[in-house]
Amino acid sequence: MATAIQSEMQFDRRELTDEQLLQLYRAILFPRMIEEKMLILLRQGKISKWFSGIGQEAISVGVTQALQPEEFILPMHRNLGVFTGRGIELHRLFAQFQGKASGFTSGRDRSFHFGSPDHHIVGMISHLGAQLGVADGIALANKLKKNGQVVVAFSGDGGTSEGDFHEALNVAAVWDLPVIFVIENNGYGLSTPSKEQFRCRQFIDKGIGYGMRTKKVDGNNLLEVYHTIEELSEKIKTNPRPYLLECMTFRMRGHEEASGTKYIPKELFETWAKKDPVANFEQYLKSEGALTEEVEAEMRASIKTAINEGLDIAFNEAAIEADTQQELSDLFVTGPEPQAPATNETREMRLVDAVSDGLKQALQRHPELVVMGQDIAEYGGVFKITQGFLEEFGADRIRNTPLCESAIVGASLGLSIQQHKAVMEMQFADFVSCGFNQIVNNLAKANWRWGQRADVVIRMPTGAGVGAGPFHSQSNEAWFFHTPGLKILYPAFPADAKGLLTAAIADPNPVMFFEHKALYRSLSGEVPTDYYTLPMDQAAVLREGESVSIITYGMGVHWALKLIENQPELDAEIIDLRSLAPIDWATIFASVKKTSKAIILHEDTLLGGIGAEIAARIADDCFEHLDAPVVRSASLDTPVPFAAALEENFLPQKRFADQLQRLLAY
Repeated sequence: MATAIQSEMQFDRRELTDEQLLQLYRAILFPRMIEEKMLILLRQGKISKWFSGIGQEAISVGVTQALQPEEFILPMHRNLGVFTGRGIELHRLFAQFQGKASGFTSGRDRSFHFGSPDHHIVGMISHLGAQLGVADGIALANKLKKNGQVVVAFSGDGGTSEGDFHEALNVAAVWDLPVIFVIENNGYGLSTPSKEQFRCRQFIDKGIGYGMRTKKVDGNNLLEVYHTIEELSEKIKTNPRPYLLECMTFRMRGHEEASGTKYIPKELFETWAKKDPVANFEQYLKSEGALTEEVEAEMRASIKTAINEGLDIAFNEAAIEADTQQELSDLFVTGPEPQAPATNETREMRLVDAVSDGLKQALQRHPELVVMGQDIAEYGGVFKITQGFLEEFGADRIRNTPLCESAIVGASLGLSIQQHKAVMEMQFADFVSCGFNQIVNNLAKANWRWGQRADVVIRMPTGAGVGAGPFHSQSNEAWFFHTPGLKILYPAFPADAKGLLTAAIADPNPVMFFEHKALYRSLSGEVPTDYYTLPMDQAAVLREGESVSIITYGMGVHWALKLIENQPELDAEIIDLRSLAPIDWATIFASVKKTSKAIILHEDTLLGGIGAEIAARIADDCFEHLDAPVVRSASLDTPVPFAAALEENFLPQKRFADQLQRLLAY
């Protein structure tokens, strides 16, 4: 069998010494021995799930050993060799698999769904392809810093069918980013064979469409992978650009152990068994005289001891105990809220100008801030928020993007991982659906899952009233209100817009920042001229009253003010929430307890709107103070129509007046 195995693969050691070859052997033997132990523990019920990389170890090990320790790697399920190659503490790794507190996610996620900044590893999420855009952001940070570092991001062949794959490669190519996309082509996406996944003959053909250089290697040949990564890294360091590396391999176990392998033809296992990356390399080293039976035995014994010691520590750790306060507090990076008081000097600004002024002053204050979005550079953005920014801050920091919302949100997280701040402009809030996964599953969960800040603000030009129809007029703040880990701001006045935007950018957490398009140029007000911030968790009582509490935000604020201006006898108290997450419950409850009646007004549709949660909380906390049911006033439960008469009927402004009168008469 040794002869057969050796004949399947040709190794080229080049200038590697025997000592370096033995280091590579230990590096590939380590994950194989851990896997063999994990499969035993899985059968014993001591771990819950396992995604085996047996047969594919040469890719992870070759990549990791060829990179510098400070260069980021974004691995996936079958890349145990990345973690062991970076010296991850085994007891913490095993605790991660068991859901223990000392694991990298403190029991909140499983298997390899974690990252470790200390080891320059960024873990995956279950949504395949999502990490590729994050790699773009890390690579962009490297390019901006001019540090000569390379980023490597892994994908399976199945994951290349995702839109994130296309977007990430397109952005990397357009921006000439120093990133290597490694595709582990093992022939299957779970049980779906390659012929049902794609029609191209090979993945390197896809690179042509992106104007990207590509290479295809034997993914089971450790030295071929190692040398290739070294070569590509050197090329990238002198001439930053992305590469697509296809590694041909095969997984010898199921997608995960529970799925089995019955769907795979038996002859494939027989063929690929002869190409085992560990056995072939081992035989090669022995033929070279670099590895003896004694050295192999010592190495195996040493690895076995390390594994057992790590397992003993992990198994002896007590089962994790839930701490509700800890779970909630870890949603966000905590610390003192940014405070920069406003000065007395003001000038009149439109809301659009206040947003622009706040963004400009934030760029001046935070040199690490990068702003990204479609048409924001020379064109100045479709609403001209960033007009003139390119000339002042340069193309590195004011970045036009392709129409790749998902990749750019991912890149924003990648920038944050490299200690940058990022502001991304959704050209219209409606288009956020194309980046939804990155927001709710990457940005929102990053700090809670593995302590990684997501220092990202996403600007959301939103709202109806401008005849823009169902795809440019949606109020979609409720989509994100339901997602723990996001902050949501929605100013209604120019001064609030500037002060809240600067606060959002200073805050190290992900913030969805809504700006009503219809107010951009129709609303003006006095705005402090210098840099300042406002608290991100305080509502504003715009008008005090005794008869009813009107709780609203955004355009609803102006509908309420106009109504009460025309009917001052109503004696209503008007609360502008300003922040939707967190909500200032104390101000709401204090007002309702005073007036005993409440109506919640918002432009979003009624069903499932934010008003429903506010109404429920008022009922829970203020029931004994209420003299009438809590009322919600909102838009129709339809998409936003285009024609003026239909749009006016859709919006709640007229219905709100009638509902308020009925509530007061209750």
